Amino acid sequence: MNVQEIIRSVEADHIKSDLPTLYVGDTIKVGVRIREGGKERVQPYEGTIIAMRNGGINETITVRRIFQGVGVERVFLLHSPRVDSITVLRRGKVRRAKLYYLRDRIGKATRVKQRFDRPLK
Repeated sequence: MNVQEIIRSVEADHIKSDLPTLYVGDTIKVGVRIREGGKERVQPYEGTIIAMRNGGINETITVRRIFQGVGVERVFLLHSPRVDSITVLRRGKVRRAKLYYLRDRIGKATRVKQRFDRPLK
């Protein structure tokens, strides 16, 4: 048994199987677990996926939203225990793998066309 097989077998225990199929351009709602004092709550973070990286246990997505007129981006590790849930709200129709050009746009120019040929699950 080589090192890579051992690493994969350890990672397999932590990979989530209940994640929806995600694409760049989708508008999603991520439930993030937040600890405040002794309590833990789930805070929703809603935005558009502008980038996806890697695969397996290290898979990350970059989600962008506009908050009080300022663009905010967060990178989520998909298989992290901090990510409680991911819900797809609408599918986006884009022709790029990375939507970094949305950073330069404001207002209505940041809208992504909706795609109807992919299910929301």
